[in-house]
Amino acid sequence: MGKVKIGTAWPLGSLVTPNGVNFSIAAPQATNVQLLIFKNENDDYPNETISLDQKNKSEDYWHIELEGLAEGAIYAYKISTDKNKDKECHLVLDPCARAITGWENYIRTQKEKVSKGYRHFLKGVVTARDYFDFETHPRPKHAWNKTIIYELHVGGFTKNPDSNINDSRKGTFIGLIEKIPYLKSLGITSIELLPVFAFDVYDAPEGRENYWGYSPINWFTPHQGFINGYNPLEARKQFKQFVEVCHDNGLEVLLDVVYNHTTEGNQNGPNISWKNFGSKTYYHQDENENYQDVSGCGNSIAANRPLVRKLILESLKCWAIELGVDGFRFDLGIALSRGDNLIPLDKPPLFEEIEADPQLSDIK
Repeated sequence: MGKVKIGTAWPLGSLVTPNGVNFSIAAPQATNVQLLIFKNENDDYPNETISLDQKNKSEDYWHIELEGLAEGAIYAYKISTDKNKDKECHLVLDPCARAITGWENYIRTQKEKVSKGYRHFLKGVVTARDYFDFETHPRPKHAWNKTIIYELHVGGFTKNPDSNINDSRKGTFIGLIEKIPYLKSLGITSIELLPVFAFDVYDAPEGRENYWGYSPINWFTPHQGFINGYNPLEARKQFKQFVEVCHDNGLEVLLDVVYNHTTEGNQNGPNISWKNFGSKTYYHQDENENYQDVSGCGNSIAANRPLVRKLILESLKCWAIELGVDGFRFDLGIALSRGDNLIPLDKPPLFEEIEADPQLSDIK
């Protein structure tokens, strides 16, 4: 690794620069931030640990640029606040990571994970932020009164032996591409995918797995279980390839998105990402810091707060501009209209900002 620079607060997440990689996170309650760089996903110890100080802080944002790093670099954070001394050993995932690794040895249970080493924590992977090629694969842009939507589950649609899909491609975006001629023959205009944000399959009752994915672990990364192979950098490429083929066949791609809650649950749930970056910012909590839950899933995202809205908007733009998605269906979208203490807002700021954003103006 080369020279360490102060870096910039924008954009959030990791960004490949001409000289290396810029890292930026929003952590308003943090008193200390460490960036850990790993050589391999299953390492118990980092290759480098860099402590950020006040010169790396711009208001609520912590940032740093590391020369010599490139796409594929593996990283995670350790965050300290005045109140989470007992959680300083937790390695946490960048909420804006566009690729994730560590799934093979990942453990959801917090105490067991901490005692066994860093190989059991998820880590981010630096990816290139190339935009979708709309000139070659333009949006179909079907009028609403002409739109016919077919909803499907990526993991299940091609699982049946009668699908005639190669076993390695079943349940993946690549496998789904082979079914586009069939879907097009039905006369539909749009494919709506049930949740494809990265989710935790272990977020389920003991002995079961989370199949449907309505419990995101990240809002920027395609789910690894829907990828053909194990390379985390393939996730964006394969999803984008699916969208390209859909567009070439006149089919829109819509996503069922979950922003109302996350997989971290309530105060008894695991610290995977958002909690350590600012639980009081990202989640609705009462005066005793108990999680308030309007979703029925353990926590509720505080979309009334500017930093949270920024993260949601950046996620929408990631999928729409970088990956080519044509529209979104918001799961329990009304939950995002709550203010402090879960009081309903007459004019929820998130929806006003989505409507006013020119980069999101041509999507459904």
